[in-house]
Amino acid sequence: MEFSPLFYLSALLVILLTGMDKGGFARGMGTMAVPVLALMIDPRVAAAIMLPILCCMDLVTLRAFRGQWDLALIRVLVPAAIVGIGLGTLSFRYLSVDHIRFLIGALSVYVAAQQLWISAFDDKKNLRPSPSKLMGHIWGAASGFSSFIAHAGGPPLSIYLLPLRLNKTKVVGTSALFFALINAIKLIPYAWLGQLNFEHLKLSLILLPVAPIGVMLGVYLHQRISTKTFYSMSYIMLGLIGIKLIFESII
Repeated sequence: MEFSPLFYLSALLVILLTGMDKGGFARGMGTMAVPVLALMIDPRVAAAIMLPILCCMDLVTLRAFRGQWDLALIRVLVPAAIVGIGLGTLSFRYLSVDHIRFLIGALSVYVAAQQLWISAFDDKKNLRPSPSKLMGHIWGAASGFSSFIAHAGGPPLSIYLLPLRLNKTKVVGTSALFFALINAIKLIPYAWLGQLNFEHLKLSLILLPVAPIGVMLGVYLHQRISTKTFYSMSYIMLGLIGIKLIFESII
């Protein structure tokens, strides 16, 4: 399988941005990886190449944010995500993802706009809603499903986590543990579907060295931004990515 120099350049850039996302900076940029690579190769191949790289990133992120997660939320989200992964596995060969992209994109834009409005104008902006198990199950399953299809589980998880107004490091730590678990689980159905073949794994290994650089750069920048800036950036990125998902679903 031959790949162009443009593919390698694009892959290195999106892996660097994905690593920064994992490290707590440039939140949401990780969803760009598969769509960008899919401009040049089969999106299923792009997803297969990215999965081992994501798993290695997860190990670096877990070390950087160890203990900085909310296990009560993880216990709600991960079982639901496994259900979503199962649905993704069963529909992998048949499902068009455009409707899913549109729905997640529209909800992302809505939540981002709502929360930015509250932060700017609502006197009750400091009140934190209690976590809802039902919403955790819904968005956990949505995250597992979209993560399986295109490693785009970030927006559904953000829709659930960001309005809780947790400490910024706890948001990143909880996200890190969540995706470390579900990415490891995804290796099983990806292997079963024949996606983790020698050619794909060889390319993953070639691109891997830039992954920890991105994560550590993200960790460095995360430690130097305020909580208010973190949430504002996160919601802006969630909204922009929502618009991008909507656009991709209708063209």
